[in-house]
Amino acid sequence: MARQLKQTEKSPQRNVRKRRREIVDAAARVFAERGYHGASTQDIADLLGMRQASLYYYFDSKETALEEVCALGAAGFVEKAEEIVRNGLPAQERLCQLLAAHIAPLDHRADYTRTFLNERKWLPMESRRKVGRMSRRLEAIFERVIREGIRNGEFRNDLNPRMTTLALLGMMNAVSTWYERESAPLDRIAELFGDLALNGTLNVAAD
Repeated sequence: MARQLKQTEKSPQRNVRKRRREIVDAAARVFAERGYHGASTQDIADLLGMRQASLYYYFDSKETALEEVCALGAAGFVEKAEEIVRNGLPAQERLCQLLAAHIAPLDHRADYTRTFLNERKWLPMESRRKVGRMSRRLEAIFERVIREGIRNGEFRNDLNPRMTTLALLGMMNAVSTWYERESAPLDRIAELFGDLALNGTLNVAAD
C-alpha cells in the first residue's frame, strides 16, 4: 500500500516534468524559427495545442523560457571540449575534433543550439554573464590547442592564437544558419572545415 501511494505521488511529478520538457522543446522551435522578439507565448501554446494561460504554470515569462532553452543549448559544449583537449592527440587532430564537436549538437538538438547562438543576447544580465564565462572557457581551450601546435611545430609560428580562435569559432557558429538548406551531413561539413582550418594553420615545412 505504501509503495502504491509513493508511486501515485511520483506520477504527477513525472507528468509535470514531461510536459515542461515538451513546452521547452516547443519554445526552442519557435525561438529558432522566429527569433526571440518575433515569437510569443501564444505561438508556443499554438504549437502544443494548449491555452496560452496554461504556459504560465510552467514558466512565468517568455524570458524564463529563453533562459532554459539557452541553458540546454549550451549544455555540453565546454565539457566536450575539455575532454578533447586532454586526450593527448597531436594538436591538429584535437583542433579538428574541437571543430566537429562544436557543430555536432545540430544533429540532435538543432533548435536549442540555434536559439543559443542567435538569441542569447536577449537573456537577462546574469544569464548573459554565465554565457560569457562559458564562451571564454571555450575560447581558452581553442587557444590552448593552437598555442601547443605552434610550440611543437605543427602550426605556423606566425599565427595569432586569439584571432585564429575567433575566426574558427565564428565559422563554425555560422553553420547553424545554412547547413539544413545545403543538405550536407554534419560530419562532412566538419571534415571540410577541418581541412580548411588546417590548410591555414599547418606548418608546411614540418610536414
